[in-house]
Amino acid sequence: MNDHPLIIQGGMGVAVSDWRLAKAVSSEGQLGVVSGTGIDAVLVRRLQLGDPGGEIRRALDAFPIPGVVDDILDRYFIDGGKAPEARFKQKPMGRLKPSRRLQDLLVVGNFVEVWLAKEGHSNPVGINYLEKIQAPTLHSLYGAALAGVDYVLIGAGIPRAIPGILDRLSDGLPVEMKVDMKKATPDDDPFVRFDPVEYGRGMLPQIGRPDFLAIVSSHVLANMLVNRVESRVDGFIVESPTAGGHNAPPRGKVELNDRGEPIYGERDIPDLAVFRDLDRPFWMAGLYARPERLKEALAEGAAGVQVGTAFAYCEESGLQLTVKAQVLEESRKMRARVVTDPLGSPTGFPFKMVALAGTLADEAVYADRTRVCDLGYLRVAYVDEDGKKGWRCPSEPIDDYVRKGGDVADTVGRKCLCNALLSNVGLGQIKRDGSEEPILVTSGDDVVDVARFLPEGAASYRAKDVIDYLLTGITTG
Repeated sequence: MNDHPLIIQGGMGVAVSDWRLAKAVSSEGQLGVVSGTGIDAVLVRRLQLGDPGGEIRRALDAFPIPGVVDDILDRYFIDGGKAPEARFKQKPMGRLKPSRRLQDLLVVGNFVEVWLAKEGHSNPVGINYLEKIQAPTLHSLYGAALAGVDYVLIGAGIPRAIPGILDRLSDGLPVEMKVDMKKATPDDDPFVRFDPVEYGRGMLPQIGRPDFLAIVSSHVLANMLVNRVESRVDGFIVESPTAGGHNAPPRGKVELNDRGEPIYGERDIPDLAVFRDLDRPFWMAGLYARPERLKEALAEGAAGVQVGTAFAYCEESGLQLTVKAQVLEESRKMRARVVTDPLGSPTGFPFKMVALAGTLADEAVYADRTRVCDLGYLRVAYVDEDGKKGWRCPSEPIDDYVRKGGDVADTVGRKCLCNALLSNVGLGQIKRDGSEEPILVTSGDDVVDVARFLPEGAASYRAKDVIDYLLTGITTG
């Protein structure tokens, strides 16, 4: 247990937990975690903004496989940055057999984020992915491993294939991953594949095997991952429905409260005795950003806690400054509120939204937005009645979704998380009418009181402030 961090910084959103935040947390001796979700779009849009600090290009210079980064720079880098009213050039959409250009963006994007988070210190860094976003996973893992990532954290699904994939990648072997494809048969070959030797054109940089932490809400799932997966799961994040982002749905029949949120009950409380018996370190997540909760977790046998919301609003996080200021002011006035929306995410998982006017959580903003699917991370693969393969998303234009065989009922209330989460970090697309895609802020229930981290008279706080507060009374030596 002593070899593991007490505090894991949550892997939040698209570039909220970016390299700056992860580096700040890891530099303090805890585990900083970057988000790998949508990182190819993050890379190309940062380059189109001109990479003003030069950090991205510095990381690109360190990429170990020759003949890759020049094409990315030639295609996407704009010296001085694009005009504010200009649209971002799009990157290729995901697919089971990605083009070489998309492969490069995925591998390089993950490499850059991890490399920058690790620069200048020798402490571990992790990366977070969603199991539901499967098409980019193999290339993403390889890119992160090339940069020496130490931990891989994956939730929002059952990541049973990941430990074996990490084993094979560390040995330089080809890997494959089955994709959830509706109505697919074995003949449809619903797999994405990646060969490190082929990708490197014969060059095979040596990489390590990062520890794998599965993000789970149930001791049943954890037990299955330990006892029914051939390769090793190295630990668990035990996440309650008070944590931000996607939540696991309630077990059994779903019932809603008077605000339309799913109700969680006794069956949704994990049995920590099972986790203790699994002989794997585990961390508790969801309303654990207080020193007494850290002590409570340690007393229950946990290795520590994962904290997201408290870090999301610190100076180093990737959220826009205006978003941080707005949420902190709402929290200071005790008006901040989170809604667990059972319909908002295209994944079908409950999704937590901060109730802020002017965002997609505002029904008027949601109704006014013209649907578009131009990033496609949360699309689902399918096979139609004629045997043709395709991709669809409940948040795309309704006529398109229905034409592809989707049920119109699945589109009700679905929000475009892909575009909104990029807007949260200042990378939102400019729409045809000249406006920017609206934001949608996700946080855990702890956002209600997140202003407690503000020093007296201050308008902001740092990641170190969160860590120091959590470790109050804890002996770390």
